[in-house]
Amino acid sequence: MSGFSTEVHTYRVFLKNEKGQYISPFHNIPIYADKDVFHVVVGSTTLSNAKMEIATKDPLNPIKRDVKKEKLRYVANLFPYKGYIWNYGAIPQTWKDPGHNDEHTGCCGDSDPIDVCEIGSKVCARGEIIGMKVLGILAMIDKGETNWKVIAINVDDPDAANCNDINDVKQLKPGYLKATVDWVKRNEFAFNAEFKDKDFAIDTIKTTHDHWKALVTKKMNGKGISCMNTTVSKSPFKCDPDAARAIVDALPPPCESACMVPTDVDKWFHHQKNLMRFLWNTS
Repeated sequence: MSGFSTEVHTYRVFLKNEKGQYISPFHNIPIYADKDVFHVVVGSTTLSNAKMEIATKDPLNPIKRDVKKEKLRYVANLFPYKGYIWNYGAIPQTWKDPGHNDEHTGCCGDSDPIDVCEIGSKVCARGEIIGMKVLGILAMIDKGETNWKVIAINVDDPDAANCNDINDVKQLKPGYLKATVDWVKRNEFAFNAEFKDKDFAIDTIKTTHDHWKALVTKKMNGKGISCMNTTVSKSPFKCDPDAARAIVDALPPPCESACMVPTDVDKWFHHQKNLMRFLWNTS
């Protein structure tokens, strides 16, 4: 279910469960879809340009447009790539704790759910929830904070059966991992921008899940993070479905123009030294 306001900047996508009740994609979707299969909530889809994110500080944490200096943010078309080169989203019930100094990177978390680059062939829908196989992870250091990027593949993808670790990606999709580093190359990396394997990635996800559990049960101060949810039994932030609906009903009526992308976003740029950093910061 998508909720829009009359202002483009306040565009929101809210999620519902099978009963038609509003839920938080951050807190109410289980981290696991099955044994060794994780859920991912898709925000920005393959080939799209609009930067979308789970609104961690908004009640019910809808997916919303990223805004910087009062302007909507987009990713540039940097030759040979068109917008996002994967389905980009986050694993629910995870949290990169800004108070936890990671033993591997030496930096604290960025206070967001852990990010996912899903490399399957399907172009997913915004807000879609899919099951994924974890393959590896990249450690990006963004403004002194650890910003993990999990590399994963949709369990329903034709290549999923033959893709079980990061080295399989190198064999099945040559150049994809290098393209991923190039695409996000606007900051520093840990491990010399080398991808860590599946086991390392899963251990990292489990750690962020533990941090989320501390957050949602108020054992950790989220400092502005909204933990409003409808299903976490031990959470003092749990609310009933009627209260969740009231949050959405209070929004202005839908505005279809909120989804429109400005024509100048379709410009193409050729890769040059330091150009990626410039495009990311100005888009």
